[in-house]
Amino acid sequence: QAQLVESGGGLVQAGGSLRLSCSASVSTGSINAMAMGWYRQPPGKQRELVASISRAGVTGYVDSVKGRFTISRDNAKNTVYLQMNSLKPEDTAVYYCNAALSILWLPWGQGTQVTVSS
Repeated sequence: QAQLVESGGGLVQAGGSLRLSCSASVSTGSINAMAMGWYRQPPGKQRELVASISRAGVTGYVDSVKGRFTISRDNAKNTVYLQMNSLKPEDTAVYYCNAALSILWLPWGQGTQVTVSS
């Protein structure tokens, strides 16, 4: 079964940028055949889907990150990325990747912490 590993988080000042990566240790084709998403869970709040990408590369974003975040995927590397620009303190959260559809969720990885200072 797939194992998801997120990386690339850190501490950044407001207005800064980070690029998150999500790699999957799984047999070839498993996550390439799925729409994938980036989720985030702020302290004390529920996890929410903020960006998704279909197998064909069609993307979608929650309103709060539109124009600032870009999701992409490299099927050859079994990897999904999230480029985050113009970061705001309210973007502070643990970020996770997983299937975009809950019925296809794989076991959650450890996530990567993003902290944006004002």
